[in-house]
Amino acid sequence: MCDAPGRGTSATTWGSRSMSYVTVPGAPLLDIRGLSKHYGTIRALDDVSFTLDRDEIVGLLGDNGAGKSTLVKCLAGAVIPTAGEVYLHGDRKVFSTPAEARDEGIETVYQQLALVDIFDIPANFYLGREVVRSGWRGKLGILNRRLMRKRARAAVEALPARFPNLDAEIETMSGGQRQVVAISRAGFWGGRLLLLDEPTAALGVKEAAAVLEMIGAMVSSSDTDMAMIVISHNMEHVWSICTRLLILRQGRLVADLPKSETTRQEVVAHITGATA
Repeated sequence: MCDAPGRGTSATTWGSRSMSYVTVPGAPLLDIRGLSKHYGTIRALDDVSFTLDRDEIVGLLGDNGAGKSTLVKCLAGAVIPTAGEVYLHGDRKVFSTPAEARDEGIETVYQQLALVDIFDIPANFYLGREVVRSGWRGKLGILNRRLMRKRARAAVEALPARFPNLDAEIETMSGGQRQVVAISRAGFWGGRLLLLDEPTAALGVKEAAAVLEMIGAMVSSSDTDMAMIVISHNMEHVWSICTRLLILRQGRLVADLPKSETTRQEVVAHITGATA
């Protein structure tokens, strides 16, 4: 990608590839301006604006129907907003498909995880992005399984999570292990922004703790230029990993709070509307 006048490039090498992006010096990693999504008379998202810097883990909170999933889907390219602008490192982006968002380093982990039960970890890491062999073997679609396994192993070993067998099929894993696979896959491919939808839902205490530890490790890793937005209904989990809290109510951003300057009670009041 060519540099624009007055712009530079940033790069990240964690995961499978080195990715470079157009950047504007001093610009935040993510800058959302007036983002809205209307379905007829229903305003699922209404004039939402905020910024996000590298190394931040931001909690996205709100009651059911507050607009959290709509916001994430707009950033992920799964939903086209009615109005508003999205900037990554100061460069304006318009996503019409999830593939376009992924190409810009945005990866999303939904509650469904999108893992194939009968595949092992490397196969799930490269699902839809398989690496073929060079030469005539590649023309026949023969996969380079050794390379994919090597890269997947390196990515997993860089995280606090551990698997007894990289070749184990997903169907043999616990819910927490599946979640770790899905999130580490997102980090493997994501260059800048990870969007996590209820990453600890339906997990036990120990499994949730392992997932939260991994989330923190991914962002704090010294060789990344990454940030995360985490949707969660679990206040304790949000409090343990997030430094900032964004609160949506009826499609509008009603609070943007540094965790160090607020309380759980204040957050709940914003979610329920008790402060209005």
